[in-house]
Amino acid sequence: MTQVISQHGHDDMIVRPSTVQYLRKSPNKASQHDAVLDYYGRRLATCSSDKTIKIFEIEGDNHKIIDSLRGHEGAVWSISWAHPKYGPILASSSYDGKVIIWRETTPSGSSPHTYTRLIDFALHSASVNLICWSPHELGALLACASSDGCVSVLSFNDSAANASGQGAWDTTVFATHEIGCNAVSWGPSMLPGSLEKAQTPGQGQQEAVRRLATAGSDCLVKLWEFNAAAGGYNQLCTLQGHTDWVRDVAWSPSLLGKSYIASASQDKTVRIWTLAAGLEPGDAGNWQCQVLSFECVIWRVSWSLSGNVLAVSGGDNRVGLWKERVRDGGWECVKTLED
Repeated sequence: MTQVISQHGHDDMIVRPSTVQYLRKSPNKASQHDAVLDYYGRRLATCSSDKTIKIFEIEGDNHKIIDSLRGHEGAVWSISWAHPKYGPILASSSYDGKVIIWRETTPSGSSPHTYTRLIDFALHSASVNLICWSPHELGALLACASSDGCVSVLSFNDSAANASGQGAWDTTVFATHEIGCNAVSWGPSMLPGSLEKAQTPGQGQQEAVRRLATAGSDCLVKLWEFNAAAGGYNQLCTLQGHTDWVRDVAWSPSLLGKSYIASASQDKTVRIWTLAAGLEPGDAGNWQCQVLSFECVIWRVSWSLSGNVLAVSGGDNRVGLWKERVRDGGWECVKTLED
């Protein structure tokens, strides 16, 4: 079911395909850039060009604003909820080049829910376009893609207590796309096929691996892997094919069968890159590509939690849901949501 939230409290509004809620575009307003549900679907966070973040409480078909967060000095492009294992934590990124971590404070009695600004990061010299938390098996890691061409990874280390007894944050920054990085996405902690190997007699427990996909204004998608010995991220391979800026990239969270990466571009296509189980992700030739063509620029792509449904959002104000056909491996649109 699609729920419409028209009284959103922002000066602006658009749709993010990964949310169940569908936010109606308001006339004569600013523009909202992201809308994300938390793990349990009880909190909806939205952000806008008005430099604010709104937090909604969702109960069935009802919703209400419970807090409005201010802290950024420019348009807020992206927001992301951490896994509940790490608490009610929200991250935001902005045109001002900053990333802010927020935490919900537990209300006492009749006190309302509020969010406290925990820490600011100013690691980039240009807009931070998109942020995303890692799979919880990897820890509390936040990846941030910036127009300065770099990606930063913020790692929460609760064993390194500071003077107040709270954990510390470690940061890693590395260059990705020379003329700007538009998006970043974490890969699953294990590649498809790893679970089957782990259950095979004689095979040891598979180690979790930190992998990232990035999308750039150089028309490229790049894959990266963390090198623990060097303490940084090494490039695995480059996926080529787009002819204009790649605006978004999403690595499917699925651990079964094949591995999928979707990339969305201003060239009016979505490319779905598929890696068969057992093949090395660092060889670009192992990734088979299928192209979905559209009549408009494509801005966002997002996988379902199960990793088998792809949501595609474009300049025509539509969100299409795509699935792979079992009979021939092709992709088809199974549902379209329109404003």
